Amino acid sequence: MSSTAPTARPADAPLLLTKRRIWIIFAALIAGMLLSSLDQTIVSTAMPTIVGQLGGVEHQVWITTAYLLATTIVMPIYGKFGDVLGRRRLFLIAIALFTLASVGCAFAGDFWSFVVFRAIQGLGGGGLMILSQAIIADIVPASERGKYLGPLGGIFGLSAVGGPLLGGYFVDHLTWQWAFYINIPVGIAAFAIAWFTLTLPNKKATQKIDVLGLVLLSAATTLLIFFTDLGGDKDFGWAAPETWMLGAGMVIAAALFIWVESKAADPIIPLALFRNPIFVNATAIGFTLGLGMFAAIGFVPTFLQMSSGTSAAVSGLLLLPMMVGLIGTSIVSGIAISRTGHYRIFPIVGTLLTGAAMGAMTTLTADTPIWLICVYLFVFGAGLGLIMQVVVLVVQNAVSPGMIGTATSTNNYFREVGASLGVAIFGALFTTRLTENLTGVFTAAGATPEAAAGSTATLDPATLSQLPDAVRDGVVNAYADALAPVFWYLIPFIGIAFILSLFLKEIPLSDVAGLVARGEAIGGDEAEALEAAHRNGAPAGSTTAEPAAAADSASDDVDAGAPPRAR
Repeated sequence: MSSTAPTARPADAPLLLTKRRIWIIFAALIAGMLLSSLDQTIVSTAMPTIVGQLGGVEHQVWITTAYLLATTIVMPIYGKFGDVLGRRRLFLIAIALFTLASVGCAFAGDFWSFVVFRAIQGLGGGGLMILSQAIIADIVPASERGKYLGPLGGIFGLSAVGGPLLGGYFVDHLTWQWAFYINIPVGIAAFAIAWFTLTLPNKKATQKIDVLGLVLLSAATTLLIFFTDLGGDKDFGWAAPETWMLGAGMVIAAALFIWVESKAADPIIPLALFRNPIFVNATAIGFTLGLGMFAAIGFVPTFLQMSSGTSAAVSGLLLLPMMVGLIGTSIVSGIAISRTGHYRIFPIVGTLLTGAAMGAMTTLTADTPIWLICVYLFVFGAGLGLIMQVVVLVVQNAVSPGMIGTATSTNNYFREVGASLGVAIFGALFTTRLTENLTGVFTAAGATPEAAAGSTATLDPATLSQLPDAVRDGVVNAYADALAPVFWYLIPFIGIAFILSLFLKEIPLSDVAGLVARGEAIGGDEAEALEAAHRNGAPAGSTTAEPAAAADSASDDVDAGAPPRAR
């Protein structure tokens, strides 16, 4: 009987990171990443119908913001707890939470209850994203990790198109609720795969958990997003005292968080990370990229449906070029990094491509040819594929093995803060302009201001098709005039990411996996030999302690800001 099955390995035997086991674990990560990334995009094509039927057009930005906000808040928690307690149980909890919240979304009876369940989904989705990336760093050395991170980036690209396609199909042929029903079997399958294949060591906390830091970080993040939302809200705006009260609260919470982290025995986000210039640079790239990336991805399908007159299914299909570009460059860059050990050039080229595509999108109108939009999206996806997973690899390689989860989650946290800000600001600008434009269209058609406001709140693609030609043309132009110019606000952030990429320092990639460096597993040729010996009946626990000495030197190499030594 093969001892590679998780149930066959004796309890006192070391975890052997053979190639077969690594690919089995990788399958579990792919399932979890697919579940999380699919749901981020499946809502995009269904959003006009959802907000139209639930009566929330003027608040539609909250569907995306709630998910991103929840995801952002829990990222540092999953990262730190994974380092302290082990990642297997957290991964299973994240899958279960995400799947149960999908049921709630499907049965939501009003707009705000739907938003609440989307937020709960984010609590699970944040864990799936962070833990997948951290587990890869645990089982695969940085020098080989690119060829694994590439497919994980490809999953995001596949979901970027598969999600809108499915969402569009469900809207056109079934109901929007199916966009969430589909998560139930996928979630159950992902949980089962992870339960039986994700064989990772469990740990116990040795120091007091930084609860106060956790609370303050969550408060600062929430206040930041509310501050930007209220600032862009037509009923409040930047002059409202409520807006600046939230801003002041955010500054106070952030200052208290920094003070608490400087005193905590085991902080959620160690300040030592910010003494590492490579970590700071890579994280800043992710932050500025996030400002523009998610906003563009989230609202392009809406533009295609309402401005170009395409159906939900077709608008999803039109994102196929973006998927091709993202998957292609993710995989190619990952393989190239594993072969050459060089990574600096990829974010530089990626930001140039992304910025060029963003500039092209400022010219979008209702008359823009579909094939030209596809070209823009292909270039946009190709640029993202050269940046996203590469930045994660750079961060993981720049810190000590015991900090992999914390560094990964902190990097992702700042990218998601950027994404949340981008969606909030971009969405507020878009929604404000759109509401004004649509109100003008319906008022010009003879509706009273009250009736015009009601028509705006419940407008979806199906309703649009039933309007008189003159009014429908006015609505189409209103969407185009509201969305395309806002892309100008995102271009400067892509420019900053490009400048940061020019100064990204390149260091050698470590050739030791995180678990091996920490003494929690045996890898490489030794693992293969021990696995073969165990299959032939030799004791498996006789070499349990071998990696301990090497691990101690790796863990004690430096503080959180220094890279592990390559071996």
